[in-house]
Amino acid sequence: MDEKVIIITGASSGIGKALAYAFADKGSKVVLGARNEMKLKEISKDINSKGGQSIYCKTDVSNEKDCFHLVDEGIKNFGKIDVLINNAGISMRALFRDVDLKVIKRVVDVNFWGTVYCTKAALPYLLKTNGTVVAVSSVGGIKGLPGRTGYSASKFAIHGFMESLKIENLKTGLHVLMAYPGFTASNIRNSALVADGKEQGKSPLNEGKIMSAEKVADAIYNAVKFKKNQLVLTSEGKITVFLNKFFSGFLNKLVYNKMAKEPDSPFK
Repeated sequence: MDEKVIIITGASSGIGKALAYAFADKGSKVVLGARNEMKLKEISKDINSKGGQSIYCKTDVSNEKDCFHLVDEGIKNFGKIDVLINNAGISMRALFRDVDLKVIKRVVDVNFWGTVYCTKAALPYLLKTNGTVVAVSSVGGIKGLPGRTGYSASKFAIHGFMESLKIENLKTGLHVLMAYPGFTASNIRNSALVADGKEQGKSPLNEGKIMSAEKVADAIYNAVKFKKNQLVLTSEGKITVFLNKFFSGFLNKLVYNKMAKEPDSPFK
C-alpha cells in the first residue's frame, strides 16, 4: 500500500482515526474527512510530524457537495485515488414506535447517502487506478437490531448498494469490500441519537471489553491489501452470520434478550 492514496470518511475518531494511522504507517497518503475540523487537523499534523503524508477536509457526508469537495481535495493534492473508505456513520437507540422520523432520516442521510455521495464522487478516479471502495458496515447490517431500526435499515441499504456496484464492475477492475465489524470501542454509541434526536451521551456497553478500533483498522487494512470481498469481525459477528442463515428464529430471541439487558434499554 506504499504511495497509495486513501480517502477515509469519519476520520476524526474511532475506526476512521485508527484507519488513518494504519494506512499512513504503511506509507499510504491519507485524505481525512469528518465534521470535526479541529480533530482532523490534530490527526493530520501528527501523521505528518512522523513522516507520513496526509491532508484533511471538513466534510459532512450527508452533504453531496462536501463529498465531491473531499474527493477534489484528494485529487488536487495527490493526483489520484486508490482507495475510498466509507466509514462515517451515526447510530440511534429508540423503539420505532417512539422515535421521531427525523432521527431515522438523519441516520440514513449520513450512513447510506454519505456512502453513495462519496462513492459517486470517487468512482471515476478509482476506475482509473483499478482501486478499491470500502463500506464499513456493522453486524447490524447482517441482522436487524431492535431499538436501532434506522441504523440497521441504513446498513442493509449499503449492503444492497455495494453488492450491485460490485456486480456492475465485474469487468472494470474495481475492488469492492464490505466490512462488518462487531461492537467496537468508539464514540458511535455516545453520540447515538435517542427518540427525540438528542445524543444519548454515554455508551450502554463496557467499551473496554470489546474490540479496539485499532484491531478493526488493521483487519480492514489487510482486507484492502489482499482484495477480500467481505470481512466479518469478532466471533460474535461470525456466529451471527451462521445463526441468521440456519436458525434465524432462535437468533431473534438471542438478539432481543441481549438488547433488553443493556443499561437504560428502551425495552424496559
